[in-house]
Amino acid sequence: MPTNSELAAKMLRDASMFFRQVGEQNPPVAEQMNQNAEVYDQVAQLVESDPTGEVPTQDPNEEQAQVSE
Repeated sequence: MPTNSELAAKMLRDASMFFRQVGEQNPPVAEQMNQNAEVYDQVAQLVESDPTGEVPTQDPNEEQAQVSE
């Protein structure tokens, strides 16, 4: 029986495949669908490698300061 994290990773990878298939069938949105697929694959990898880990976030003020430099 799979663990919750294994099931979550599988569902994320299935969603990634769905986005790629939509992109293949609809070239005008292919780039966006491939980007979505990549994000889902990355999150699946995170869930598999560190199921209880936290996603690092950046303070929006820090991000703005880096853009301004």
